[in-house]
Amino acid sequence: MESDRRNFIKFVVAGSVAAGCPVDLSLLAAPAVTPAVDGEHNEICHQVRDGRQFPRPPASAKHDIVIVGGGMSGLSSAWFLRGQDFLLLEKEEHWGGNAYLEEYAGNAFATGAAYTGKTETGVMQLCKELDIEPLPIDCPDGLILNREFVPHAWRDGLSRLPYAQTVRDSFVKFKRDMLKVDLMKRAVEFDAMPLTDMLKSYAPELKAWWDDYGPSNWGATAADTSALVGLGDFQDFAGDEPDDRVTFPGGLGAISRKLAARLHETHRNHMLDSATTVAVEQGKSDVTVTYIHEGEVKAVTAKAVIMATPKFITRRLVAGLPQAQQDAMHQMRYAPYCVVNLIYNFDPNKPVFAGAYDTWCPGNTFTDVIVANWVIRNRPISGRAYNILTFYTPMREAERSRLLTEDGARELAANVLRDWQKSLPGSDVDPIEVHIYRRGHPMFMSTPGTLTKLIPAARQPMERIFFANTDSTGPVSSTSGAITASHRAIGEMKRILGAKS
Repeated sequence: MESDRRNFIKFVVAGSVAAGCPVDLSLLAAPAVTPAVDGEHNEICHQVRDGRQFPRPPASAKHDIVIVGGGMSGLSSAWFLRGQDFLLLEKEEHWGGNAYLEEYAGNAFATGAAYTGKTETGVMQLCKELDIEPLPIDCPDGLILNREFVPHAWRDGLSRLPYAQTVRDSFVKFKRDMLKVDLMKRAVEFDAMPLTDMLKSYAPELKAWWDDYGPSNWGATAADTSALVGLGDFQDFAGDEPDDRVTFPGGLGAISRKLAARLHETHRNHMLDSATTVAVEQGKSDVTVTYIHEGEVKAVTAKAVIMATPKFITRRLVAGLPQAQQDAMHQMRYAPYCVVNLIYNFDPNKPVFAGAYDTWCPGNTFTDVIVANWVIRNRPISGRAYNILTFYTPMREAERSRLLTEDGARELAANVLRDWQKSLPGSDVDPIEVHIYRRGHPMFMSTPGTLTKLIPAARQPMERIFFANTDSTGPVSSTSGAITASHRAIGEMKRILGAKS
């Protein structure tokens, strides 16, 4: 009966490996339901990865600046350069990268970047320029464990954690000890060591918690996490200050959507989607960018290029990288990531779950669950609404192959649903749809040494090529880091090319 009931749920698979893969639709849903299959397009990128050489046609256009990559870093670069002659190239049919908003019957939900903080001045300034209002979350993270929900887990919830008293005491001691650590004075030292070095004298349940938390935030378990990054984040969320996080319906994809729309109003001829860059080659007086659009190989030249792409892509596109920079880019690691959204019929008197905005769930297929409509749940809603829960499901690097087939993605989403329905009393409710968004390597892993050694080496500007993207800034993949990286790349471009001219 359980399998029969589950067959009435529609599974919708999207993401970076859907396109170009053999698809057996019978694997995705009951025979009576045909799911929509969509996804990012990586087949050309994989050809570049595998060393295929593409033809080099003569340049068909010249620009002052070419920006490669239409995620938050590329979009914000274009926004800051909108008085210049730029060309923005994006391989997808949509803009935003990991900050991508989707909708179901007018209800927004996230497939990636979820929130930011009021203190992130770059994001707040951009929101002001775009005339969009960040909405307060005002709810420290909760925890679900052993079928119990504990609100504000690392604050007043510590005394109610569903552990033995000795384990709760260990959590309290860890918090007290770590909040005293002066990370600024010992940044290089702590960045060189794994977080596990700081967990040895505490209960093993604490490492289990970090092994859940780290992959969702920076792609790595405690053993692969920089102690500087892990403890820096801990000091931000475990203190007694009010929760300063903000978000939007649909997460931070609301920013990228508005940014792309505003740019398109005035610069649509400077924005080209479905254009996959295959080579970036610096000459004496310009840079040639070769890309594929609508099946045709094309080229443009520019006085400067901003690479707003992850370094594992950048190092394969940019010719002539210094060896040390190439090595630094090669050493950076990226985690596969799947986001599963469960869509339920809306019952205002009995939501499926609304205990906290972001709730951690150790020991499950997923790491944490976000209530998609948290910031608008108390606002009047016209028409029919849906209760949407977003499950972040990062994976180990060795598990990336699970995302290469529709069957593997559907199985992963089904496991998320199974684990969630066992999480709490009353959570055994069937959604009407399950949406799976797959990304093969969207998040750079904050491993020891990445922040203080690899990132500074990887982002060094060339004579006419400059490096943006959130992995040019750190400490973790974030919208704030993407915007900061854009500012840095533009500043370097103006300084170096201004000096030459």
